[in-house]
Amino acid sequence: MIRNAVAIFLTTLVSTAALAAEPKPVTLQVKASAYNSAPERANTRPALGAWGDRLKPGMKVIAVSEDLLADGLEYGAEVRIQGLSDRYVVMDRMHPRWERKIDIYMGDDRNAALRWGVRDVKIIYTPSRPGI
Repeated sequence: MIRNAVAIFLTTLVSTAALAAEPKPVTLQVKASAYNSAPERANTRPALGAWGDRLKPGMKVIAVSEDLLADGLEYGAEVRIQGLSDRYVVMDRMHPRWERKIDIYMGDDRNAALRWGVRDVKIIYTPSRPGI
């Protein structure tokens, strides 16, 4: 009986510690612009993300500023963006000059990117590591 009580106590303790270590969702206010891979914008690798991913129209992808990477918004993270219904995935990063900014991939639709412009939005994501 004492062994059972100890086992239950230890199981509860481990479960509680595991829950406490789970990262909590983070909400941030950021600037959001849009980019595209239209042929007129093309360089030598127009639809290649910073980590080597080939971006294709229809993909829900964002690029993030370096400071957001440091805040736990890492490669592969899923992000909800205020005003948009889909979830987006971090698959690109921005030039270090940008701070608190995301760039939403609009495929090869230049007009969609221009219509989006630059907006202040809230984003929600869960960091991959607790305590960030």
